[in-house]
Amino acid sequence: TASDDDPTEADGGTAEPEPVPDPTVDEFERVRTVDDLEPGDTGPTVVVEDLERQHFVKYAGASGDFNPIHYDEPFATGAGNESVFGQGMFTAGLTSRVVANWFDLRDVSSFGVRFQSRVFPGDTVVATGEVGEIDRDAGTVETELEARTTDGETLLTGTATADLE
Repeated sequence: TASDDDPTEADGGTAEPEPVPDPTVDEFERVRTVDDLEPGDTGPTVVVEDLERQHFVKYAGASGDFNPIHYDEPFATGAGNESVFGQGMFTAGLTSRVVANWFDLRDVSSFGVRFQSRVFPGDTVVATGEVGEIDRDAGTVETELEARTTDGETLLTGTATADLE
């Protein structure tokens, strides 16, 4: 039995401090300050190869978007589509990995996208980011984001803002 003098047992244990985010992701060092940034600098690239229908099904389960045009081929083609296709927010999620690899998430103050096209099974998605505007006094950086297929089809464009030191 736990003694009344043992604070680690009284409430079921002690809370550990939040871990410090890893400074690098996939060999790309996260940016923490605007000092070394210039407009036009590029961020990490995220590549997701050879998408499969099951990626869209898994995303449906995670997001609750069970529209059958994303996983049921006869339904999708019957509705006039060439095939099933990924949810727009699936592509946004892939693109958000650029931002998550570039900055600590606690520093990201906005993320927004505009959908341009659909992603299909067999496509490879390449998501990238580039520094747009920098406000050195405020410590903020505005980035421009894009996700494309390897065939050059733009899937989405967007922006993210990070509040840095």
